[in-house]
Amino acid sequence: AFTALSTNRADQRKLIVDKHNALRRGVRPPARNMLRMEWSPQAALNAQNWANQCFLRHSPANQRRTGVQCGENLYMSTAPSSWSEAIQAWYNEEENFEYGTGATTASAVIGHYTQLVWYNSYQVGCAVSYCPGNQYNYFYVCQYCPPGNNIMQVSAPYRKGPRCADCPGHCEKGLCTNPCRHQDTYPSCKNMKTLFGCGHSMVKDKCRASCRCTTQIV
Repeated sequence: AFTALSTNRADQRKLIVDKHNALRRGVRPPARNMLRMEWSPQAALNAQNWANQCFLRHSPANQRRTGVQCGENLYMSTAPSSWSEAIQAWYNEEENFEYGTGATTASAVIGHYTQLVWYNSYQVGCAVSYCPGNQYNYFYVCQYCPPGNNIMQVSAPYRKGPRCADCPGHCEKGLCTNPCRHQDTYPSCKNMKTLFGCGHSMVKDKCRASCRCTTQIV
């Protein structure tokens, strides 16, 4: 049963991407800027390398890079779960989430849900390992690039509105298909672009997404 879950298998990779996209497509309220996810072999390799360690905790940030930084969701179980079950478990934190407010109670965990539906995390790579010496024998890791859960906007992981309203002409079944393939180094890049312009050498170098992606979802 365990080898059937390996993301070396094309059917498992497709299942993971399709499950993420189905959940992203169905968010309530609907999203106007939700990007369609695609598989990232590099993120999957990083996830496998970390899963194999069996540490059952988040990987260091420097082990979550694919050319951009990536976020991460973890799932642990005593018996093998399907990828669909693991991903659904993350999404089910939505019960403790209210759009625009965030967590509905102080103790509620919502970060797996918000990462899963983060609007511009358009690449995903996942892996699972068997950890016989641990309390939980199965360790599932998905990495998301670019990362979600920007502390400033966790209560609104996407822009609400008519599906694909922010990506006219680049829409597939309610998901945007025009990701920005650059990343801003600083959270303040939008302000820096407004203040100094992209002709400024530091803005040009550190704010590549804001400067180069004028028609894509950044």
